[in-house]
Amino acid sequence: MKAVIYKKYGPPEVAQLVEIPQPVPASNEVLIKVYASTVNRTDSGFRSAEYFISRFWSGLFRPKYQTLGCEFAGVIESTGSDVTTFKKGDRVFGFNDKTCGGHAEYLTTAADGAIALIPENYDFETAAAFTEGAHYALCDIRSSGIQKGQHALVYGATGAIGSAAVQLLKYFGVHVTAVCNTKSVELVRSLGADVVIDYQTEDFTKTSQRFELVFDAVGKSSFGACKPLMTKKGKYVSTELGKNAENIYLALFTPLFGGKKVIFPIPTMNKEMIDFLKHRVENGDFKPVIDRTYRLEEIVEAYKYVETGQKTGNVILKIVD
Repeated sequence: MKAVIYKKYGPPEVAQLVEIPQPVPASNEVLIKVYASTVNRTDSGFRSAEYFISRFWSGLFRPKYQTLGCEFAGVIESTGSDVTTFKKGDRVFGFNDKTCGGHAEYLTTAADGAIALIPENYDFETAAAFTEGAHYALCDIRSSGIQKGQHALVYGATGAIGSAAVQLLKYFGVHVTAVCNTKSVELVRSLGADVVIDYQTEDFTKTSQRFELVFDAVGKSSFGACKPLMTKKGKYVSTELGKNAENIYLALFTPLFGGKKVIFPIPTMNKEMIDFLKHRVENGDFKPVIDRTYRLEEIVEAYKYVETGQKTGNVILKIVD
């Protein structure tokens, strides 16, 4: 089968399209013919190992699992002997950031993991983008403890995480102020944001509103810069480590003082979360934003685009026409 592999950490060019053996499902696994995947910050982070800490999961000196692609959508080709929850021909989507495998024509994954049936009326390309940004957003929202009727600011509301955060916060009944660039103002309004601040024409730190949660979905702000915007017990969360990994240290020490604090939850994904996201899609509470689509042989170009930091929503990798 065709697959994109990387045998060493580095720039987009380390990713190569090659032929490798088709995987065989274990007794508790399903074999999926992949129709679509995504190229996202998770994939780029593992591939580049820019943050050395990522190597503790992906391999200290070289990648343990050579095919990336944590999101996938496709059709079940076969099932292991112990699998009863899925059958051949089922249309499924899922997330696996441990062994990955979505950037290939076939992958195997545990049947009891983060995998679910694709809701009716959704194609593979859209379904492939249901999970990565949304699960980061959901983990951070839940960890913040924000309540219905409270206020949240989402900085970077047009990425996969930020666009999901806006929609999920609205589902939870939160009043959302979103920060984005000029070209995306109407898009972000359509996602449900109550107030939209165009950072190219207005300084978001000058708003008079105070927030129980400041959610930096792109890692380009700081706790220090956003602290004046927070309520007395407000929380700040970022999807990046921050300058000199300050967000980790701040998450350890700021809670000791009982006031404004940084949280830095470790994201998790499981069956409950993927079922929750599936229900949100079915009920119209969440729909991923799609930027553009690349083919498997265009993986290097896809990575380069993602790493410009300018994508709007999700970048799709199309495996099957």
